[in-house]
Amino acid sequence: MNKIVLLLITAIFITNYSIAQQGKQPFKPTDLNLIPALSNPALSPDGKWIAYELSELDTAKNARVSHLWMQSWDGKEDIELTHGQESASAPKWSPDGKFLSFLSDREGGSTQVWLMDRRGGEGKKLTAVKGELSDYAWSPDASKLVLLIEDPENGGKEEPKTAPVIKIDRYHYKQDIEGYLQHRHTHLYLYDIAGKKLDTLTTGDMDDAQPVWSPDGQRIAYVSNHTADPDRNDNSDIFTVEAKKGGKITQLTIWKGHDINPIWSPDGKYIAYLRSTNDFDYYIYQHDVLCVMDADGNNNKTITMQTDRPASNAAWSRDSKNITYLISDDRIRYIAQYNIDDGSIAKINDGKECSFSNLISQSAGNWVVEMTNPYLPAELFALENGQLRRLTFHQQEWLSKVKLAHVRGFQSKSSDGTLVSGILYTPDSLVNKKLPFILYIHGGPTDQDEFAFDDIRQILASGGYAVAAVNYRGSTGRGLNYTKAIYADWGNKEVKDLLGAVDELVKEGIADPAHLGIGGWSYGSILTDYTIASDTRFKAAIAGSGSALQLSIYGSDQWVAQYDNELGVPWKNADKYIKLSYPFFHADRIKTPVMFMSGLKDFNVPTAGGEQMYQALKSQGIDTQMILYPGQFHEFTTPSYQVDRMQRYLDWYGKYLR
Repeated sequence: MNKIVLLLITAIFITNYSIAQQGKQPFKPTDLNLIPALSNPALSPDGKWIAYELSELDTAKNARVSHLWMQSWDGKEDIELTHGQESASAPKWSPDGKFLSFLSDREGGSTQVWLMDRRGGEGKKLTAVKGELSDYAWSPDASKLVLLIEDPENGGKEEPKTAPVIKIDRYHYKQDIEGYLQHRHTHLYLYDIAGKKLDTLTTGDMDDAQPVWSPDGQRIAYVSNHTADPDRNDNSDIFTVEAKKGGKITQLTIWKGHDINPIWSPDGKYIAYLRSTNDFDYYIYQHDVLCVMDADGNNNKTITMQTDRPASNAAWSRDSKNITYLISDDRIRYIAQYNIDDGSIAKINDGKECSFSNLISQSAGNWVVEMTNPYLPAELFALENGQLRRLTFHQQEWLSKVKLAHVRGFQSKSSDGTLVSGILYTPDSLVNKKLPFILYIHGGPTDQDEFAFDDIRQILASGGYAVAAVNYRGSTGRGLNYTKAIYADWGNKEVKDLLGAVDELVKEGIADPAHLGIGGWSYGSILTDYTIASDTRFKAAIAGSGSALQLSIYGSDQWVAQYDNELGVPWKNADKYIKLSYPFFHADRIKTPVMFMSGLKDFNVPTAGGEQMYQALKSQGIDTQMILYPGQFHEFTTPSYQVDRMQRYLDWYGKYLR
C-alpha cells in the first residue's frame, strides 16, 4: 500500500511539473540577465515591513544595479524605494522605524551611509568618511552609528599621478578581489549623527568585523584576531568595546579556532555565536557549531555539536527565549530552534527539497526567511508556526516564460562502498532514453549541492543533457568525518565518489556511456583534472579556475595557511605535493578534450593553474582551449561574461557529446 501511495504521489508531481512547463522556452544563457537577485532583508522594529535589496541588470553599464524595496508582512504591499543608475545596498531601519539607512556611492565618490524617510522622498547623505566603509549599525537610541572602515589608500591623501610601488611583507599577502595585501586594516569607528563626529574605537595590525550593539547601547560586540600574526591562523575571537572614545575592550572567547557572528539576545543577557569544531591554527575541514554564553563571556555552551552538521544564520526570538538557526543536512537546510530555558531543540521546518537563509524574528513563532528551491531563485517568505507563506514575487515574470529542467535526488555507491548523495537534472520529468551526460562538480570542497536554484545545471540540462551534482567526500551536510575524509588526500576518495555516481546513472539508463562529459569551477575544476587523469571515458571536459600542478601553486594563491597546516611546506614535504599533482605529472594519460577558463584577476586560484594544464595537453596534441576573461575575479561579476561562459559551455559540450 505504501509503495502504491508513493507511486501515486510521484505521478501527480510529474504531471503537475509537465503542465507547468507547457508553452515555455528552454532556459538559455541569455536568460541569466532576466533573473533578479534578492538579498539582505531587514525587518522594521514594529514587524510590519521588510526592507531588502534587489539587483537587476543595467544593460548600458553591463553590470547589476541594486535598489531598495519594502514588503509588508501581510503580503499586500510591495514598494520600490530607490531608483536610478546608482546602487543602494545594506538597508537598515532606524530604531524608531521612521527611517531607512543604506550604503551608496551615488555622488560618485566613496561609499557612505545615506538616510531616507520610509514614506518616500530623496535620500540624504549621513556620513562623509575617508576609507572604504563596508558595514554599519544603529545604536539603540538612534544617536550614533558604529562604522566598519578600512584604512584609506595613500593614508587618505590624494592619489599620486604615478601609481606607487607595492611593498609586500605579510605572510598572507594576496586575496581575491582585495588584491595584494599591505597593512591597511578594517576597524570600528563611532559616528555621532547630530555632531557629525567620528571617534576611533579599535586599532592595531589586525582586522575587526561584524559589529553589533548591546540592547542598552553601552557596548559593541565584534570579531577580531588578536594573535601575534593573524595571517597565520584562523583564531578569531569575540570582543566587546565600550561605545565611547577610548572605551575598554574585553575579550569574551578564547577558543583557538574561530568564533564569529555574535548576536545579543534582546534582553541583553546572552550572546549567541558560531564556533568552529576544531581548534587548529587553520583547518577548512570543519563545521560551525552554534554556541551561547552570558553577555560577559561566562557559562559558554555548545548547542549543536551533537548534531554533527554545520549550523548557520542564528537569530533570537524577540522574547529572548529561543534561538532559531539553520542546519545544512544532506542537500537541504532545515530550520531548528533551541530553547534557552530548558535546552530543548525542535525542528521548525524540515526544508524538504529547498534551502533557507537569512532568518529574522517577526514575533513569537513567526519569522521572515529567504527560501529557494530547484525551480525558484531566492524570494522572501513568512514562516508562521512552521508553515511558509510567500511574500515576494520578483521571479514570477521571467519564470512564466522559461521552461526549467526537472530535478530529483539520487544516491549511489562508490567502489569502496561509501553511500553518496546527488541531484539529477534532466530536460523533462520522464526520461525514456539514454541522454548525453554532464557531471558538473561543485567547488569548495567544503560545500554541498542543495535543492536550491542552480542556473548552471539548469541551463546545461535545458540544452538536452542529463546533469548530475554529486556531494563527494569533502562536502558538508553528511557529518564531520565525511568532510575531513579527504584531508591531505585530494583527488582520491572524491574521484571514487564521482565515478560511482556516473556508474549508477549509466546503470539506471539515464546517462549514455558513450557520451559522457565532466566539468566544474574552482575545486570542481581541480577534481575534473583528477578524474580525467584517472578515467578516459569522458569525451569532453571544462575546467574553470583550477590547478593541477600543486607543487608550483604554493605562494601564488591565497591559501598558504591551508598548505602549511595540511601539507607542510614544499621543501620538506615535496612528496605530498607531487602526489597531489598527479593530473599534471600524468597528463599523458589524459585523452579528454578540455576547455580551460579563468578570470585574469583571480587571486583565489590564479590563471597559471589552468595555463599549466592547457600547455601540458596542447604539447601532446589533445584538443584544448584556454578562455581568459579580463577584469574578472574568482567569481565573475560582469553579466556579459557570465552569459559568454555559459554559451561556451554549451558549444564545447555540444561539439563532443552530440
